[in-house]
Amino acid sequence: MDEQTKDTSDRPPREGATTDLPHDRITVERFRQAFPRARWSDRLNAWFVPGRTAEKRIGRWMAELEAGADRFADEKGRDAFTFEPIKSRYLEAAPAFLQIRTPYSPSVVNEIREIPYARWDADRRLWTVPYRSLDELRQRWPAIEAAAERNEPEARRARREAIKGTEEDEASKARTRERRRKRYPVPAEDGPPFERAIGTHVGVVFFIGTDGELADRATVSAFYFPAANSEEFVWASWRTGTLEELVTTWPARTPPDQDELKRGWWMPDLEELRIARRDAKSRRRASERKQKDNSSGGRTADHP
Repeated sequence: MDEQTKDTSDRPPREGATTDLPHDRITVERFRQAFPRARWSDRLNAWFVPGRTAEKRIGRWMAELEAGADRFADEKGRDAFTFEPIKSRYLEAAPAFLQIRTPYSPSVVNEIREIPYARWDADRRLWTVPYRSLDELRQRWPAIEAAAERNEPEARRARREAIKGTEEDEASKARTRERRRKRYPVPAEDGPPFERAIGTHVGVVFFIGTDGELADRATVSAFYFPAANSEEFVWASWRTGTLEELVTTWPARTPPDQDELKRGWWMPDLEELRIARRDAKSRRRASERKQKDNSSGGRTADHP
């Protein structure tokens, strides 16, 4: 540090702001050019910029610095993609980002959501991924492409035809019928609170009541969770939560323990609430699109 820029008194002006910088010469030189009045403080172990608007000016400069780094990362990723492209009917290279368009699949959605900076473009019905995230996309692409191929209309029809009339087909239909009833078995003597987010084996739900109808153990074990012989269960009706309800729900600190899993319900942890909030957001967007399409006479597409 030279003598002209070091704050020897270690007493910075009253008005100003401090900032930490990466320990590289080029960044420090750029910072000193942008803030010629900046001084290093040994006591604060940071750069101090005087002035009432110092914090805002530093924030703008840092944002520009990060944007420049993102542009460099995008250029680097674009060059890497040109040298070794991902060849797939589901992926298209655009100037600013990569575009992913696949049949709807929860697996595809979950994989893409783990990619940094990936975004869903609702107007064009596709995902965008910046070139800076190419490495993460490349790692996840085999799973994305395989899930997309499994969910092509022809592939789904072939699977349905293959199991048609089999026990697997009947079991699948039975699960669908049971889920549509929107009921869930809860212990007769240890039921959950109503109208608040509750974790269950079918996800986070809001219980709205029960008429005391007994739930037979065979149905409970077949569609929900293993029912203990010593426990008596009753059916409770439930609904999904709104995004506002789920966002304001305080998560449990720990996942459910074995006793809670056997009981069938518990207070949801953060990961369970994240999934429920994500689903609620998707439902809201679908509802908004449906209303928009109905008002314009269009059709609603099936995607997140």
